[in-house]
Amino acid sequence: MSAPQAIAAVKGFRDVLPDESRRWRALEEAAERTFTRYGFGEIRLPVVERTELFARSLGETTDIVEKEMYSFADRDTTGLTLRPEATAGVVRAYLENGLVQSDPTARLFYRGPMFRRERPQRGRYRQFYQIGAEVLGRDDPLADAELLVMLERYLAAVGARAARLELNSVGDRVCRPVYRERLREFGRAHLAGLCPDCHRRVERNPLRMLDCKVESCREIMTRAPVAADSLCDGCRAHLAQVRALLEQERVAYVMNPRLVRGLDYYCRTAFEVVASGLGAQNAVGGGGRYDGLVAALGGPDVPGVGFALGLERLAMAAPGTEAEAAGPAAVILPLEAGAIGPALALATRLRDGGLAIGLEPAGRSLKALLRAADRRRARLAAILGEEELRAGRATVRDLVRHQDRRQVLPLDASGPELARLLQAMIGGGE
Repeated sequence: MSAPQAIAAVKGFRDVLPDESRRWRALEEAAERTFTRYGFGEIRLPVVERTELFARSLGETTDIVEKEMYSFADRDTTGLTLRPEATAGVVRAYLENGLVQSDPTARLFYRGPMFRRERPQRGRYRQFYQIGAEVLGRDDPLADAELLVMLERYLAAVGARAARLELNSVGDRVCRPVYRERLREFGRAHLAGLCPDCHRRVERNPLRMLDCKVESCREIMTRAPVAADSLCDGCRAHLAQVRALLEQERVAYVMNPRLVRGLDYYCRTAFEVVASGLGAQNAVGGGGRYDGLVAALGGPDVPGVGFALGLERLAMAAPGTEAEAAGPAAVILPLEAGAIGPALALATRLRDGGLAIGLEPAGRSLKALLRAADRRRARLAAILGEEELRAGRATVRDLVRHQDRRQVLPLDASGPELARLLQAMIGGGE
């Protein structure tokens, strides 16, 4: 009988191994430090939401709803979807948990996986991870500017030096219908050169033509009308003040008059963070204002503004970000079966003393055990053989200098005392 075939990961889904995971953790910890300084609290959202939440918030005609969501029927026939983004979930939680009354100007940040059935490519997978922040209950330009200052400070903190901020206004319920109609007229005049998807978008949602990834459509849309030419006085004033505040704080940005966000709930301020060296899709993240979303999901007419960053792309744009190496302070090396129990006891006390400690199995030569400790990137090795057991102490070897320093750890000492002795050895003391 042949051996069973190994099972591979699902296409577009992947494992995040320890080296990469350490980098992600550093990015997440930097986000928490930065965002909490600006008054944000963390919210942890369900991975699964009702399908209706995304159909109502993102828009029935968006590519995400039409093509990319992982949706299924629960046993009671409820339509469920693996979340493709988190803003709608944040708003749902804001309403369902009464924050709209108890904390109407809530500042919330999140992190976690999202799911879209897109074509997998470098830095973009079907399960991907985001860090994001949302400000609810504020419609003033100061809220937009403060959020963008925070975003700029965070990108600087993680070393994303190649990232740049692009800014635009997509109008509001007063002036965006005018812009939509101008785009519709442009699309109808250029139907012959547009892809089949854009043929549908012309009538259903002409703004989506600006998001098309087909090169021929992208070339045509470079000649399309821009939102700035259709903005009402209120949107012009809002954008002007956001820009003035960013310039006051020396936040670098470029105006991109053709920038739109891919979801229907955006209005007024829209922005993206882009970086070179990421391939054809160079966006690290983006966001903007969504003043009608809370009302669309059954709440009062509460405004909001926020952003999300793709963790995979952010890690590519901030290659120098590293968490502390995960190597243990020491690895305990039992040389014989009789040393197994004392080795475990020594490792436990050192761990109780606050140190990261590795523990190798017995039954190999000292040379093999030392190689294993080196692979773990440990600083020290504590050797327990027959001689050490008789003397009641472990011999400590410095794996960086590759020499036996003839220092010892008493096997009967307490955890804190053992940890103090080992820390002194790492620091070069006695």
